Amino acid sequence: MHTTPVVKVLAGWLLALMLVGTGFLATVSILNGRLYGPEHQVGLYLEALREGHGGRALGLLNASVPEGSNPALLNGETLKRASASVEDVTVGEAREAGADRVEVPVTYTLDGAETTTAFPLRRTGTEWGLFDVWRFEPSVLPTVEVSAVNSTRATVNGVDVGLPDGKAFLASFYPAAVTAQYEGRYFSAPERRATVTGRDAPPPLALATEATSELTRAVDDQLHAFLDDCARQTVFQPRNCPFNYITNERLAGDIVWSIEDYPHASITPSDDGWLLAPLRGSARIETQLRDFFSGDIRDVEQSVSFEFDADLRVTGDAVTVTPVIRY
Repeated sequence: MHTTPVVKVLAGWLLALMLVGTGFLATVSILNGRLYGPEHQVGLYLEALREGHGGRALGLLNASVPEGSNPALLNGETLKRASASVEDVTVGEAREAGADRVEVPVTYTLDGAETTTAFPLRRTGTEWGLFDVWRFEPSVLPTVEVSAVNSTRATVNGVDVGLPDGKAFLASFYPAAVTAQYEGRYFSAPERRATVTGRDAPPPLALATEATSELTRAVDDQLHAFLDDCARQTVFQPRNCPFNYITNERLAGDIVWSIEDYPHASITPSDDGWLLAPLRGSARIETQLRDFFSGDIRDVEQSVSFEFDADLRVTGDAVTVTPVIRY
């Protein structure tokens, strides 16, 4: 059968169109998987976290910030620090999770532990009738609770954060690592760390505040001054003081008190301030006494142990120690 030149041309055009069509479909398939697929959306979200673009990350995740939460972790350097510990990230292939819904697993290492977080997305339509449009399922960001006894501030991921009534709830993206600590003049709290791996809130970061050496010195200085004032009193029972000397003999010389062993402050936090452990020490009395019956005079030099309580109040830079003497 003889093929005319026109038929050959038409056949060539038809083959070319078929090849173009096949290539076009292949291109659409590739673009659907790489640029429009759910995995790509997850990758964009993780990239926004690493770069500290909180607004972009929030929009991609399709999430809302919990009402009343602190947003300090959601942008800039604090967000970068939260994401910096997320290493060895692998975005897995989407797996079906229902009609027009998938889950994209992301495996990563956080604080030395390998973890997988599944991100749910749904197909919301197409662009130009060709490319699928995927969006994260709506969610609410988890919060990290940070609390500290006797403190209204803490440092969270390197940023000073207020703790109204000693507590704050900070909204967080995930995956992320959150650190909290406090370093002040009179008290401090060592670093605590939490990992946020999904929509559930991690265990609270309860900072254990401790007295600093400067606070202990300030309290010791006031205790020393108080006891030194007591020792300057030349009587057997110094007024409003924790030590005394009891005798039935008549005084025959001067009374001289000195402090042998000053108590050392042991300070612990409480819900409404600071507590001082019972204070123990010893004083020494030197004097002369006359016996009622014989009239003999003898020298007295004796150690007297004592114990007392004290109230401690710290307000700003002011430290006030108030001894409590009970007879």
